[in-house]
Amino acid sequence: MLPAEQKTSTRDLWLAELRATLSLGWPLVLTNLAQIALTTTDVIVLGRVSARALAASALGVNVYFALLIFAIGLVTATSPMMAEAIGRKLHAVRDVRRTFRQGLWTAVIIAVPAWMVLWHTEAILLLFGQDAQAAADAQHFMRMLQWGFLPALGFIVLRSFVAAVQRPLWALLVTAVAILFNAAANWVLVFGHLGFPAMGLSGSGLATTLSNTFLFLTFVAVVLWHPKFRRYALFGNFWRADWPRFAKLWQIGLPIGAALAFEITVFNAAVFLMGQFGTAAIAAHAIAIQIASISFMVPMGLSQAATVRVGLAKGAADRDGITRAGWTAFVLAVSFMASMSVLLLSAPRVLIGAFIDLGNPANAVVIDTAMSFLFCAAVFQIADGAQSVGAGMLRGLQDTRVPMIIAGLGYWGFGMGLSLLFAFKLGFGGVGIWIGLAAGLAVVAPVMLWRWTRRERLGLV
Repeated sequence: MLPAEQKTSTRDLWLAELRATLSLGWPLVLTNLAQIALTTTDVIVLGRVSARALAASALGVNVYFALLIFAIGLVTATSPMMAEAIGRKLHAVRDVRRTFRQGLWTAVIIAVPAWMVLWHTEAILLLFGQDAQAAADAQHFMRMLQWGFLPALGFIVLRSFVAAVQRPLWALLVTAVAILFNAAANWVLVFGHLGFPAMGLSGSGLATTLSNTFLFLTFVAVVLWHPKFRRYALFGNFWRADWPRFAKLWQIGLPIGAALAFEITVFNAAVFLMGQFGTAAIAAHAIAIQIASISFMVPMGLSQAATVRVGLAKGAADRDGITRAGWTAFVLAVSFMASMSVLLLSAPRVLIGAFIDLGNPANAVVIDTAMSFLFCAAVFQIADGAQSVGAGMLRGLQDTRVPMIIAGLGYWGFGMGLSLLFAFKLGFGGVGIWIGLAAGLAVVAPVMLWRWTRRERLGLV
C-alpha cells in the first residue's frame, strides 16, 4: 500500500470509529440523563416543598446511592463480558444469554441485604451525627424509595445487553417514558392530586419506586417483543446455574462496584460533612451535586460506549481497534466537559434557578453557597470526564482490580484528606470539602490514563 493510501485508510478507520462511538454513545448519554432526571425531578419537586424537605431527601438519597452505585458497578460487569462474546462471535447467543442471566441473579442477591440496610436509614444518619428531625424525615422518604432498588438494577442489566448488541436507543425510549411517568407520579403523590392524599417526602420516594418498576417491566416487554433481542431468549432457563460465569462476573464486577462506590461515597461523605455547616449547606450541596451529576452523565455514557467498543475489539483480537475505541471516547468526553466547565462558570444562577426560587429571600444563603460549590465543580469537570472514560476503557479490557485501588487511594486517601483539611483545619467550610473532591478527581484521572497507555506492557491485551 502506498503511503497516501495508507494514510487515507487509517483516517477512514478513525472516522468509522468516531461514527460507531457516537452512534452507540449518544443514546447511552441520553439514557443516563433520562435516568438522572428521575431523581432530578424529585429534587425539583421537593425544592418547591421546602428547604427542609430538600435537605432530608438529599441525606436519604446519599445513603441509597452509596449502595445502588456499588450494585450497579457489580452488574455492569455483564457489559464487557457480553461485548467480548459478541466480538468473538463463537457461541455468542448462548454466552450472552448466560451472562445476562447471572447478571439478574446478582441483582437479586445484592438487593436483599441492601433493603435491610436502607430500612434503618434513620439510625445510619444519626450515627453520622445528622440532625434528628432530618434523619427521621429521610427515613420516611427511604422506606418508600428503597423498593425501587431491585428494578433499577434489573434495568441496568437490560441496558448492558442492548448496549452490547449496539441497539441502545431502546433504553433511551423506555427511560424517556419513565420520566413522564415519574413527573406525573410526583405531582399526584407529593402534592395530593386526583383524589390522592398529599404524601410529601414519602410520596416522592414512592413515585420513584413506581417509576423504576415501570422502567424495568417496560424494558422486559421490549426485549421479549423485538426480533433482534428475542433471538437471544434472555429469560430462557432462568433458573439454570452457570457457576463459573457467575464467579467471573463477580470477579470483574466487585472491583467495578468498589471503584464506583469509592467515588460516590466520597461525595456522600461530603453531604454528611455538610451537615456540620447547617441545613442551607446541605441544600446547596444537593443542588450543586445534582447539576454536576447531570453534566457527568455525558462522559459516563461515553465511558459505557468505550467499554463496549473496546470489549468488541478485544473479543476480535484487534489491538488497533482497541486503541481507536479508547481514544475516540476519551477525546469526545474531555471536549464536552471543557464546554461544561465554561457553562458552570458563566451561568451558575441560571442553573441553580431550576432547583430553587431565586426570588425568595429565604433562599439567599442556599443560592450563594451553591454558587461557590459550582465554581469548584467547574474546575474539576475535565478531570471528572477523563477519569470516567479512562475507567470505561480499562473495563473493556476487563481490567478492574487495579483501577479500584487507584480510585480508593485517590478519592479517599487524597481527596477526602484534603476535604477535611480545608473544611475544618483551614476554615474554608463547605467550599473546602469541594476543593478536596476536585483534588481527588484530579489525581485519579492521569493515573487511569497512564495505565491505559501501558496496557500492552502490562499484558492487558
